[in-house]
Amino acid sequence: MLFGYVIAGLIALVGGIVQSRLKSKFKKYSQLSLQNGMSGREIAEKMLADHGIQDVQVISTKGRLTDHYNPKDKTVNLSEVVYNERNAAAAAVASHEVGHAVQHANAYSWLQFRSKMVPTVNVTGRLAQFAIMGGIFLVNSFPQLLLIGIVFFAFSVIFTFVTLPVEYDASNRALAWLDDKNMLTSQEYDGAKDALSWAARTYVVAAVGALSTLLYYILIFAGRR
Repeated sequence: MLFGYVIAGLIALVGGIVQSRLKSKFKKYSQLSLQNGMSGREIAEKMLADHGIQDVQVISTKGRLTDHYNPKDKTVNLSEVVYNERNAAAAAVASHEVGHAVQHANAYSWLQFRSKMVPTVNVTGRLAQFAIMGGIFLVNSFPQLLLIGIVFFAFSVIFTFVTLPVEYDASNRALAWLDDKNMLTSQEYDGAKDALSWAARTYVVAAVGALSTLLYYILIFAGRR
């Protein structure tokens, strides 16, 4: 049990540091105005056009850090601050989300695999919570319940690791386009690259945390009496 608490504490600490650094970076680069004067929406629309993608719409969505690409209705959803602002942080986020649209248009294998996993993970993720909670309580009398929960939770862990290449590739596509089209000055580009690097690290922490949690559950199952 102590091992689990120590690992959980370390993951939480690292996760907190990464999140804090990410917020700090985005705040910093939100103050770095673009010399081209383009908003996040305009950046996104130009990147889509340059990739010959005409069936994806760029829309504004409420909230902060709500930016995402929806493959179902083919929309690049940008938070209001990214949609309207004209700075390096907005350019980074907007082009990253369009990177996902480019992945979709090019049938990027990792994105396709992740999309196919979503229905399964949605179901197993909910069931895993109940099975693991009940399984830990009944680990000595009914260990099979915990084993079922571990198997279900493993799907979520796999999903977090499949997400890594998807997110890194989207950022790489975004940065390559920003550089190739000379969309940003060297200072603005470095800021966008730095911001996306820290954003990617949050996914790494999430994946490592999920794996550590899975191993903790396995240790409980293996150490039952």
